[in-house]
Amino acid sequence: MGIEQAHAKISAAIWQALAQSGIDLSTISREQQGVLVSTIADNLLVTVDELMDELDPPAEAAAPDAPTPPTDEQQLWSGRPFLSVGVRYEVTDDRVVVRRGLLNITQENYELIRIQDIDFTQNVGERMANIGDITLRGGDASGHLLTLTNVHRPEEVHNIIRRAVAAARERHRVILRDQI
Repeated sequence: MGIEQAHAKISAAIWQALAQSGIDLSTISREQQGVLVSTIADNLLVTVDELMDELDPPAEAAAPDAPTPPTDEQQLWSGRPFLSVGVRYEVTDDRVVVRRGLLNITQENYELIRIQDIDFTQNVGERMANIGDITLRGGDASGHLLTLTNVHRPEEVHNIIRRAVAAARERHRVILRDQI
């Protein structure tokens, strides 16, 4: 479910609760009621996301026996999608890691030196919540595509990944064909 759908569902529940409460809202214009409901829904989404952060700590704290990157790898960023439990993203100086699952865990690794293109997108609702999607495209023959969805502060994370890709290419002396 996208953020707009979650917002719409919560807004509908708030409208229903207001109607069932019997509170007289006639002194407040319909437009102001809409602003009030929208603000409550926005704050409820943010609060639920914060609660989920408490329930879903970073992978290292949640599962100390889980495989961790080698000690020579430095973690540059770690986070999870907005309103998501069981998915965690991690960016190290060598790769992007996506861990999925609570009991059965799958891990997808994407080597930074294979990344050809990095984009991020935000629609209006996501921009208001400062979340967005980051898409990584591979430069190899497979043309692998990885999308990190509903990332907090996507522009900042995009820049972290972009700098990490450039540093990894330099460290491994990788030159792309379009740079020759």
